[in-house]
Amino acid sequence: MRPIIAIMYDFDKTLCTKDMQNYRFIPSLGLKVSEFWDYTNEIQSREKMDSVLAYMYAAIKLSRERDIPLKRDSLSENGRGIEFFPGVIEWFDRINRFGEEQGVTIEHYVISSGMKEIIEGTAISSAFKNIFACEYLYGEDGSAVWPKTAVNYTNKTQFVYRINKGVLDVSNDDDLNRSMPDDSKRIPFTNMIYIGDGLSDVPCMKMMKSYGGRSIAVYQTLDEKVKELLRKDRVDFIYPADYRENGGLDRTVKDIIRNMAIADKLFEENSRQLKSLP
Repeated sequence: MRPIIAIMYDFDKTLCTKDMQNYRFIPSLGLKVSEFWDYTNEIQSREKMDSVLAYMYAAIKLSRERDIPLKRDSLSENGRGIEFFPGVIEWFDRINRFGEEQGVTIEHYVISSGMKEIIEGTAISSAFKNIFACEYLYGEDGSAVWPKTAVNYTNKTQFVYRINKGVLDVSNDDDLNRSMPDDSKRIPFTNMIYIGDGLSDVPCMKMMKSYGGRSIAVYQTLDEKVKELLRKDRVDFIYPADYRENGGLDRTVKDIIRNMAIADKLFEENSRQLKSLP
């Protein structure tokens, strides 16, 4: 088998230009974007609630009040309105081809606090090996009744471990928590790249730095928060959210892939020599 390199992405403001709910979902409820998030923040504060669970609850409650069923198909349809940063649509095939040229297989993953159903409706959903994001459980009439999966800022690291071990079924905790030798893990941390947009991605970015992977922060505006990520060594690189060929992000990701591919070849050669010793 070829060595595998995993590229993991946040979604909102990393691949698309704003929170995914803001494009079509919130307007479909007859609300302004600010009204929805103010309502969510009020629930979060009043009930001392996790921010992700608060927005998922607010979406169900508001849709019921307006007699607009919150269903999987309608959420996925909202994915058609997503606007991506320059070069995103072409990015995945181009990076996959480059990986093949280097003798490795590239796999793309989403780890997002956004809605999985919306991501599945986008033009790029088929590019991902797996999408880890917030998802609803649906009742007999097809309407959302309860959060099935909630991905918040700190538990994102769980999904990095899942990718590392190849345990992609979120209901399978037994295999996730089972001890496993490093050399039997499907994708080593040293073959991982995490791309996110800011503070919510810091746990995953720090994880990459701690275990030998690479992390990149993308931005729309180079503000102090972004600069601090690099200054405080929380991230390896920062680039504008521009995925076009020969841009800074494109060149650096290809350099990282090239470096990881060479490291894998050297490791395999070392292993071969050790096995051949009399």
